[in-house]
Amino acid sequence: MSSPRDKIQFVLNGKVVSIDFNPGTGLKPTTTVLNYLRSMPLHKGVKESCAEGDCGACTVVIAQNFNGKLFYKTVDSCLVFLPMIHGKQLITVENLADSGTLHPVQQELVNHNGSQCGYCTPGIVMSLFGLYKNHHNPDREVIEDALTGNLCRCTGYQPIIKAAQHACSCVDADKFALHEAKIISMLQDINSDKSPVIIQSSEHNYYKTFTLQDALAFRKRFPSAIVVGGATDTALRQTKKRELLSDIIDISDVAALNYFVEEKNVYKIGSGLSLENMKLQTAEKLPALYKMLQVFGSLQIRNLATIGGNIGSASPIGDTLPVFIAYKVHIELQSESFVRTIPIEEFIKGYRFTDIHADELITAVHISKPGPNTQIRSYKVSKRKNLDISTVSGGFSIELENGSCKGIILAYGGMADIPKRASATETFLTGKSWTRHNVEQAMNILVQEFSPWSDARAGAGYRNLAARNLLLKFYAETSTPSL
Repeated sequence: MSSPRDKIQFVLNGKVVSIDFNPGTGLKPTTTVLNYLRSMPLHKGVKESCAEGDCGACTVVIAQNFNGKLFYKTVDSCLVFLPMIHGKQLITVENLADSGTLHPVQQELVNHNGSQCGYCTPGIVMSLFGLYKNHHNPDREVIEDALTGNLCRCTGYQPIIKAAQHACSCVDADKFALHEAKIISMLQDINSDKSPVIIQSSEHNYYKTFTLQDALAFRKRFPSAIVVGGATDTALRQTKKRELLSDIIDISDVAALNYFVEEKNVYKIGSGLSLENMKLQTAEKLPALYKMLQVFGSLQIRNLATIGGNIGSASPIGDTLPVFIAYKVHIELQSESFVRTIPIEEFIKGYRFTDIHADELITAVHISKPGPNTQIRSYKVSKRKNLDISTVSGGFSIELENGSCKGIILAYGGMADIPKRASATETFLTGKSWTRHNVEQAMNILVQEFSPWSDARAGAGYRNLAARNLLLKFYAETSTPSL
């Protein structure tokens, strides 16, 4: 391990900013980017509304250098700890105008009367800026996805969408494109040092690593520390539950965990890959997973959240977990001395409890390519289509042979304290003809397998009904129509 550092650096307002977190700054390693910006006199555009990544009022854009090109992503700054932006460019609404001339997304929002009370407007502008930098002439679906994470109490979405359409029809020739080479050079200088960042105080020990070797070494030395990749779950423990997060290992910039590789019979996905990048990779390769990721949180959340973090949280309502069970995913776990791979069903042991050893990290997921006779589907029942927690979710797989069920997986979320398979229902259907009659009989078995809870989202009866109906829907989508 190379000699550690005790400060972070990033680019803001076209200049390198250094923060050493000494007591005089009033900043902690768990200070969010939102609170950091709000503490500055000229960066009050970013707003706090929900502090849980649900409203988008605090949206900012982060730019990173990949192979000599800047890539821009919108994020909820209320969920980002300051060390997570080390080596990146932080862009706020105050940075967009050029010598008094509004940025195209700002000007088009004015032209189309897209701003109302103004509280949510800065976050909307930043989402439009991220859209502008990543898409030329996007279709409406892409625009709506970019804005899903921005809630506007006044409404006014149609003028905002029109503003996006007009702004993104322009050639990308803003000041950020013109100064890209300069920013890349500044970021390269910061990122040339791969030594870990260690920030220690009376309350916090924050360890930020850039290599897998260092990440595993810190994991072994500090087994009780919280490991964060995107921190979309962990940050809520601070912002909503007011927990003191005293020990953190930040692996958000470990490049060795950020990959998607296709081999002959399997897809191997690094645990640090963001859910948005995974979504972009899976439309053709893993369509059931892609469908679930389309309704996972918002773009701001998916840009931060990682596949390893989502699996490691072991939430019973985690959107990806049932479909991962349907895909027979295996989890790769690594320590300094050993690598092991286990099925996801063995990995999840209980409510937010997994079979991970104190010195291990989730390093990858392995997804075997489904056979030609296998069909996989994913389903999500929620009050809102987007940006909502599942009431009930499903990941189903069936292998059909001459109209009969050779093998089936029915994995549910929101029906128990863990994502759980309907094993008795699966046993009943296996070997039988894939007919509506048999499926309706199986639906009666299904409701006997679960004892779901009632809460603000739904009652137990509704959850049982939804689970039954998802099985019937799966049959309707996978059966061969009678001629």
